[in-house]
Amino acid sequence: MVRYGAVAGLIALVSVAQAIQKHPLPISELAKQIRGRDAHDGLSTRDVDLAALYPEYNLTTPIDHFHNDSSYEPHSNGTFDMRYWYDTQFYKPGGPVIVLAGGETDGAGRLPFLQKGIVYQLAKATGGVGVILEHRYYGSSIPVEDFSTKNMRFLTTDQALADTAYFAKNVKFDGLEDVDLSPEKAPWIAYGGSYAGAFVAFLRVLYPDVYYGAISSSGVPEAIWDYWQYFEGAAVYGPPVCVETTQKLTHIIDNILIGKAGSDYVGQLKAVFGLPNVTYDNDFASAINGGIYGLQSLNWDPSQSSNSFFIYCANVSSDSVLYPATEARRASVEELIKVGGYEDELETLANRFLNYIGYVNMTSVSRCRGSQDGCYSTHDSSFYAQDDITQSWRLWQYQVCTQWGYLQTGSGVPEDQLPLISRTIDVDYSALICREAFNLTEPGDVEYINRLGGFNISYPRLAFIDGEWDPWRAAGVHAIGLPERPNTPSEPYILIDSAVHHWDENGVFPNETRPDFPPAPVADTQAQMATFVKGWVQEFTGKC
Repeated sequence: MVRYGAVAGLIALVSVAQAIQKHPLPISELAKQIRGRDAHDGLSTRDVDLAALYPEYNLTTPIDHFHNDSSYEPHSNGTFDMRYWYDTQFYKPGGPVIVLAGGETDGAGRLPFLQKGIVYQLAKATGGVGVILEHRYYGSSIPVEDFSTKNMRFLTTDQALADTAYFAKNVKFDGLEDVDLSPEKAPWIAYGGSYAGAFVAFLRVLYPDVYYGAISSSGVPEAIWDYWQYFEGAAVYGPPVCVETTQKLTHIIDNILIGKAGSDYVGQLKAVFGLPNVTYDNDFASAINGGIYGLQSLNWDPSQSSNSFFIYCANVSSDSVLYPATEARRASVEELIKVGGYEDELETLANRFLNYIGYVNMTSVSRCRGSQDGCYSTHDSSFYAQDDITQSWRLWQYQVCTQWGYLQTGSGVPEDQLPLISRTIDVDYSALICREAFNLTEPGDVEYINRLGGFNISYPRLAFIDGEWDPWRAAGVHAIGLPERPNTPSEPYILIDSAVHHWDENGVFPNETRPDFPPAPVADTQAQMATFVKGWVQEFTGKC
């Protein structure tokens, strides 16, 4: 399972090409999302090679689909180029069009799924056309001249859903111009993972006559403003010693940052972590919590996986000092443990605390170049004021602030539970970017998103595929505590054992497969997906 080390794992946490992001991100990480002048800026060598293999196309698309909705005033009669890619190698008459919704990233980053992932697999199984469709505002599908708050008004899920329906009704594929692939004559099947998983579920509900079926992988149809449940997967399925130790060390930290606020102990705490010059206590708390975030970066595909979560857990669970240089901080650490209320567990926690410090130093502190606030702060009004067309960090953050939420807090954890991240990471801190970048002072309108059903969303030919360990499971139909649903061909409901975030989306080349690779739970799920999609296609053909 291991391909990358702990440092690469932390980098993976902020990869916008894979999934919904950690929130909040320090400005130094947001800045990495600023779009460069090179058309391939931000793409891996793999993605650039795939972009050469699959030519990009554009469909002229209305900027504003809803001229009767005052929230889009002033309205626009303009158009923009919506980018897409496709593969017709498997197409046979009567086959479907399989559309992968690009979600909150540059669509070119989704091309591996056309080459060997879920789009390739489903197109091959059904004799269909495979498509990657880029979401408005992301990549090169930009409908505005800058990303000022005024010009972000067209970045809504409703407008993007209307784009996706418009695409199905109007696109013509080179080489298949004489084939009627309109939704009336061919079944259109949408697939999406994470945000895009919720997106395609909504697409099926709102445009059932256009998209005949949809597959929501790790979808998050329940928008949640204070998403403290993000860490539920780690708490329930993580190694018990790691979870308990992280909770206790975090409690010590909070008993100092909150319980001893303004005292010298706060500076002492920052100093033992090697972060004495991080000004804000919540920035400090955020800077040291990367290890527990690593679960989302685990994948069965070694080219996409990071084992950072389990490396972190092995560190903080060890009763031996793994970083000899931290011994010089032992006396200070032992004092902090006592001040933090855990003197009775000093013998057990001291070495684990030292290992926590060593891990943070190895994966983060030692990599900081420049000032510590420059590396870890979320406070910089001048940065947030930037809104030219290169500031692509604004895009998903705007969607978070206006409609989706998912502020990952420690403060939201019930008082009778110990959180895995500091309670100083609260809603006010997490929503700083909403106030500073967009002048939004109220919570996002998650109720508007949830009008489509939230946890209870269901529809014929709408499949939900989730990972048992996924941090985003708590925002979907497989959330722990929700009633079980039947798994039927019409409404598949599949939870992949020991899986994390949209594991069904990845694929490997035929010569890379082995009896245990992909792992059986993934291979079995992908086989079920091919079976029920073939059934949907046959049902459509029979209808016609």
